[in-house]
This record gives sequence, C-alpha cells and structure tokens, in this order.
Amino acid sequence: MHGDIASIDALIDALRALPGVGPKSAARMAYHLLQHDRPGAARLADALRGVLAAVRRCSLCNAFTEDDLCSTCADPRRDRRQLCIVESPADRSALEQTLSYRGLYFVLMGRLSPLDGIGPKEIGLDKLVQRVGDGEVDEIILATNFTNEGEATAHVIAETLRPLDLRITRLARGVPAGAELEYVDLGTIARALVDRRGA
Repeated sequence: MHGDIASIDALIDALRALPGVGPKSAARMAYHLLQHDRPGAARLADALRGVLAAVRRCSLCNAFTEDDLCSTCADPRRDRRQLCIVESPADRSALEQTLSYRGLYFVLMGRLSPLDGIGPKEIGLDKLVQRVGDGEVDEIILATNFTNEGEATAHVIAETLRPLDLRITRLARGVPAGAELEYVDLGTIARALVDRRGA
C-alpha cells in the first residue's frame, strides 16, 4: 500500500494490470495523473469506459470491432481464400501495417501454454476449425510468434487442419533486412539456412 488513501491504492493496483508495469511505475503514473494531469486522467477513464462498452470480438475472426463483423471481414475486396492465423489483435495490426497481405485473419485467444492451463479450447481451436470448414479457404498462413509456445501452437493447428486438405504455410524466419551476420544470433542464422530459397 502507498498510503492511507484507498482510492489511490486501487488506482495503482489497476495500473499494474498493464504489461511491464511494476509497483513503482504504477505509483509514478498514478501520482503524475493526480498531480499534473487531472484532465488527462478523466480522458483516460472516459476512454476506458467507452471502449469496454463498445468493443467486442468479430464473429468471424475474433478481432476487435464495434460491429458484428470487423472492417476486414466485411471488405468484399479481401481475398477470402487466404486465412492468416495470429495470436493477438496486436499481431494482426502489425501484419496489416505492412500493406502486403490482402486475405482474411483469424485471431487466436492467445497461444498454447499447458503450464498456464491454456489448451486448444482456450485459444478457440474449435471455432477455427468451424471457420475453415466454410469451403472458401484454400490456404492457411500460420503467423504465430516464433517462441516455444508459438511454435507449439502452429504445430497443433497444422496437425488439426491437415485432414481438411488445405495448403498450410508458415511465415518465413531468417536474417532481418539490413543486418550484418556477425551481429545476428546463431539460432536465427541456423533457421535462415534451413529456410533458404532460390536466389
């Protein structure tokens, strides 16, 4: 506790829900808002109330939206034959910003992590199978993160969808553009060698 004011303690505790925010950072934010930016604190509170009331998940892809379908799923110009599977709405947003993908998405509810009690049901694998079963999708692009959990998630999804006779691809891994080999970690170099392609 940071004093005898319960509402300040509650604010600090609430700010700790943000990723990467520990007790000291949360306290600094709380005191800054109260001392230097009360209008900013009010805007933040209003924005949080508004987003919690208005935003839900798209009925097709699980992305955040204010409507039944997100703008991507509702866009008739998107390629409905491709379905890119990502772990989070933030990952989907990152892919969209590249302006290089014109298909649709499916946002998982996270990634497999048995130690944390997160299995296939918790990430919406049953909904994904149902979504892919509509007959429109030809290719699944696995775009989960290249962590142990992300790799395991991609493997389980690929094995689950393999009987559906779809083309299943995985994002390529390798040396980042502009990187010098001597500064790239050995695992990345090894993966780039394995995933090499014709020049």
